[in-house]
Amino acid sequence: MSFYRNSRKYHKWLMLFVGLQLLIWSITGTYMVLMDIHYIHGDSLVAKKTQSLAAKQVEFTFKELLAAHPQATSVELGFMLNQAVYRFNLDKKKVLLSATDGTQLSPINELLATAIARDKYHNKDVAIAKIQLLTEETPRELSRRYLPVWRVDFDEFSSPSFYISANSGQLVTKRHSYWRIFDWMFAFHVMDYIDEEADNKLLLLFSLMAFIASVFGLVLTYYRLSPKYRTPKKLALSHNVRRKNNKDTKTELANEES
Repeated sequence: MSFYRNSRKYHKWLMLFVGLQLLIWSITGTYMVLMDIHYIHGDSLVAKKTQSLAAKQVEFTFKELLAAHPQATSVELGFMLNQAVYRFNLDKKKVLLSATDGTQLSPINELLATAIARDKYHNKDVAIAKIQLLTEETPRELSRRYLPVWRVDFDEFSSPSFYISANSGQLVTKRHSYWRIFDWMFAFHVMDYIDEEADNKLLLLFSLMAFIASVFGLVLTYYRLSPKYRTPKKLALSHNVRRKNNKDTKTELANEES
């Protein structure tokens, strides 16, 4: 029975370390499974609209753009609000240009960022609670690669935020309270509270410990359920229980006959 005692000891000490994390894995995993991932991504916050570009909206030609900015790369023609614009890279920086007269629009100001955020948001009647320009530091929910960026907070349930690029005028990402909870849940689930990478050593260590603890738990279950390894005390207790049940049955039958 030394293997049984060792299994019980190791199972107890391993569960002391991994038991809380197993509970955390259960809670965080349940939240992430139950929440609709499209809602978490904030897709429902963005207004669904289609725009068609007419030739008359583009008065500043592609040839003129290259003449003015010969180093431009990755040139795109698109919309900002209802205006046709060019977006391109210049010296590793995004540039926004009017396709009407070639005027440079970037970096956009607060008024324009507010108008873009309102145009993109699904509910036009919601007030804006706060707007700020982020140039150096970013909150946990935003990557630094988007800087500089305007953060526009809407005064609505779940505290949604739109991030508008100051250089391209595009909506780069959207966040809300349920996304922020999901982000923390994921960090606790993968046990990486900074980079949120699932292939970290701490997660691997606890996963191995949980697996070994589970193996010892199965061993203990086998010993407890197998009659071969049941102790005399347990066998006697089981025998007494059967005798008591038989006695109670005989008493009930005698009462019925009388």
